[in-house]
Amino acid sequence: MSDRIAGSVTKSSGCAQCVWHADLEHNEWNYVTRGETETQHLDRNFVELLQEMRVVQTGVQILFAFLLGFAFTSRFPTLDDTQRALYLVTLLFGALTAGLLIAPVSHHRMLFRRRLKPQMVRSAHRLVSAGLVCLLLTLAGAVQLAASFVVGPWAFAVAGVLAAVIAVMWWGVPVWQLHRHHHVAR
Repeated sequence: MSDRIAGSVTKSSGCAQCVWHADLEHNEWNYVTRGETETQHLDRNFVELLQEMRVVQTGVQILFAFLLGFAFTSRFPTLDDTQRALYLVTLLFGALTAGLLIAPVSHHRMLFRRRLKPQMVRSAHRLVSAGLVCLLLTLAGAVQLAASFVVGPWAFAVAGVLAAVIAVMWWGVPVWQLHRHHHVAR
């Protein structure tokens, strides 16, 4: 029996992208479908990673600047001990987020022309992934701190719901798509 019925793919075989050249390793698939060598593939991955970092970097810098500036406002002395602790933790996560997202640029400068592109792409991927986790924590902390002025003890619930929604958008949906389409990186 054919996997395709009237031009559509059956549920058992998955989507067309899942089954098209499914027997090929990732590098072979890139070569067959894109005509890309391993070096071109690494270059493209690094450029895509830098583009993704550009999307978040400005927002991270603005959020971090806001957090730094908040300590010098007239409202800061009115914070209770819990709010001050949350502020400090959020500020530190903001700094760590910025550091993690800037690190791949530093790695590139340090490793430029050293023929270490595979290692650089892998480490940049890990750094940006960790930066996104820290960004989520920074966003939740900043919202919790601001919400504590507005809704008091409900602020933790507000920040928790926000963190859950962002986590679903950032990681839940992609994991669902991987599971739904049976794409496996080889």
